[in-house]
This record gives sequence, structure tokens and C-alpha cells, in this order.
Amino acid sequence: MAFQQGLSGLNSSAKALDVISNNVANSNTVGFKAGRAEFSDVFAAALNGAGGGTQVGIGASIGAVTQLFSQGNITTTNNPLDVAINGNGFFRMASLDGTIAYTRNGQFDVNKDGFIVNAQGFQLTGFTATNGVIQAGGEPQRLQLDFSDVQPNPSSQMTLAMNFDSREPVSPSFDPANPAPLDRTNVAAGGYNFSTSATAYDTLGNAHTLTFFFQKTAAGTWNGFYQVDGSGSATAIPAPGSPLQFDTAGKMTSGGQFSITFPQFAGTGASATQTIAFDLADSSQFGSAFGVNTLRQDGFASGRLTGITIGDDGVILGRYSNGQSRDLGQVVLANFQSPNGLLSLGSNLWAESPDSGQPIVGTPGGANLGLLNAGSIEEANVDLTAELVQLIVQQRTYQANAQSVRAQDQILQTLVNLR
Repeated sequence: MAFQQGLSGLNSSAKALDVISNNVANSNTVGFKAGRAEFSDVFAAALNGAGGGTQVGIGASIGAVTQLFSQGNITTTNNPLDVAINGNGFFRMASLDGTIAYTRNGQFDVNKDGFIVNAQGFQLTGFTATNGVIQAGGEPQRLQLDFSDVQPNPSSQMTLAMNFDSREPVSPSFDPANPAPLDRTNVAAGGYNFSTSATAYDTLGNAHTLTFFFQKTAAGTWNGFYQVDGSGSATAIPAPGSPLQFDTAGKMTSGGQFSITFPQFAGTGASATQTIAFDLADSSQFGSAFGVNTLRQDGFASGRLTGITIGDDGVILGRYSNGQSRDLGQVVLANFQSPNGLLSLGSNLWAESPDSGQPIVGTPGGANLGLLNAGSIEEANVDLTAELVQLIVQQRTYQANAQSVRAQDQILQTLVNLR
């Protein structure tokens, strides 16, 4: 008697139960892709020459166990180093010995050397950056965050746009050695009409406060003075910056652009010849209160890395304590002609194989590659409801195959008991 059909059914159902159980066990594994058992029937060669119409199969087998690379749900974690792929592609990871592996699990961390790693110690790869410029193209490298301080940038340009109140009285005098605001109850005492301050940085990144004083000397005419760090006498703004001239429409006609060399900055060990170009050309003189409309300059102090942000295009942006930011690198993704041909290594890692084809590497959002969601993870694409239903189905199938074996056993027992 033939037990093959029943036994093969038991083996196939048991294998299918293993696949389903593995899916259920990994339903909370980030980036996990569900497997599926694919059955195929088995036919024996017809030894007696019988035609195909009378040929009986000898059971079933598992033709393949494939993984379903469909998109999993994306869940927000608010951890900037958790990254989910929305679309096609895999993170490209490198081990310490140079082995390349691929994963959909974007739960990353930064090790003591600044490399972005997963739980197994594999390092994320991409395009590195030099002085804030991403070196795109070529072979992706291990991404390493640079924790060194950003070098300071001395101020070289400053834009300052203000409105000078045309209703102000003329100030008859100004004492640079003792700058004092105009006493509007006793205009004859002299002083400045308005003042404002701005911060500039020397070649070592030290901040200096520049205080500007403006004295109205006639209708539409203002003298300007400056003081460094609130000490010493105020110095007249050099020509053509002083005096500032406005026409009857309140538009500046002269004095809007000038340069000042600051020898006072040398007291901190910085350069003694730092020159800053000033632009006040967008200032106005209207019948409204004095106010600063624009204030910007290009200098900044040194800064330390305080955090990172990963964009949907994979660019890693570093944020620094001095308010500056710069690119630290760019994550790349890899895709394959046949992802099902990848060799599973466990720990959410796959390796290239002849069946998968060679990796196609590019930046997120490129051809056939998804975008990144920072601060998120991709859940397993396991449908627990469907898996539990299949679990019941395969259990019933296993029981039915067991009944087939039992029936064959009873038939054989009947034959043995013939007298």
C-alpha cells in the first residue's frame, strides 16, 4: 500500500506550519518580511506504460519558501536615528571585515567612534562629506559622524536696515567720550537720538558687541558713531557712511555702504586687521518710530555637534551649538532585480546571491528607490489575522493527512488479516 501521499502531506503541512509560526514569532520584528510556503504536487514515472489519464500522484512537496517584500506600516518613534524606508530598497551595511549585507531594519545608533551602526555592529554606508560638501558618486563608504568643533568664521559683512524717525529734533552736540541719549526735555544739552547694537565675531570666534549711535544734525542728515564692547570713546563712522543722507521721500541717498577695520579685536589674540563691510542702504526715514528691520552678518563662533537630522533624501544634517548646520553625509539605498533571490543571514540581514542579481545603489528617491522617514520604523508586514487563519487551515490539513495515513494502515491491516 502507498503511504507516500499522506506522509508527504504531513511533511508539507508541517513545513507550512513552521513558516506560519515564524511569521507570527516575528510579527514585532522591525523590517521583517513575511514568508510564504509554496506547494507543488509530485508525480511518479509510470512504470507500466499507463497513460496520463490513469496516473496517480504520490503526494505534495514544498516547492519554495518565498519572502513577501511588500511595504510594512511606518510607525513614528521620534528617535532621529530610527529610519524607515518608504518604498523599494535596502540599507547597505558593512561589517568590520568588509562583508556587505542589506536590511530593511532602520534602528540605528552611533558607536564611540562616530559610526552609524545597527544592533549587530554592521555600519551604515553612504556618501561621506568634506567640510559640509557631500562627495557623491563612487563606492559608498562607512558613514562616520564628525564630532570635532566647527571652526569659527570671522564677520566680514553686516547688513543693517533701520527706520530713522523723521520727527526727531536736531541734536546740537554729541560727546564721543561719554555717549548719552538725547534729553528731549532739554534738547540744548545735546546727545544721540538713537542707538542699536549688533554682534560681530573675530578670527578666533570671540563675540564682540558693536553699538551704533546716530545723531540728527539736520533734516534728513544723521551722523553715525560706533563703540566696541561698550568701552572707550565712540568713533565716527568713516566716510562715506557718515553722514547718512535721506531725501524728502525717506529714501537713503548716501552713506549706506562703508567698511570699518577693528584693531580692538586684537586684544583677544585675534587678527588686528579685521575689516567688516557694512550695508545700511535699505534704511529709511519716515515719520514713525525708530526700529531695526534687518540685521544679519556672516560670522559665527566655534560650535559643537548637538544633534542630527536625516532628510527623506538621505542627507544627514548636523546641528551645532553655534546655530550653524552642515551636511555630514548621505545614506544610500540598494535594490535588486530579484529580491526573493537574496540569501537570508538572520538578524534582519540579507546577502547578495547569484539569484538576486547585483545591487543597484543610489540615493533615496532615485530610480526605483524609496524615500526615508527619519524618526520612524517600518513594522513587519505580517498580517496576524491572516496568519492565524492559515494556522487553523494547515492544522486541519495536517489532521486530514494523518487520517489518510491511518486509513492506509487500516487497509493494510485488513489485508494482513485475510485467511
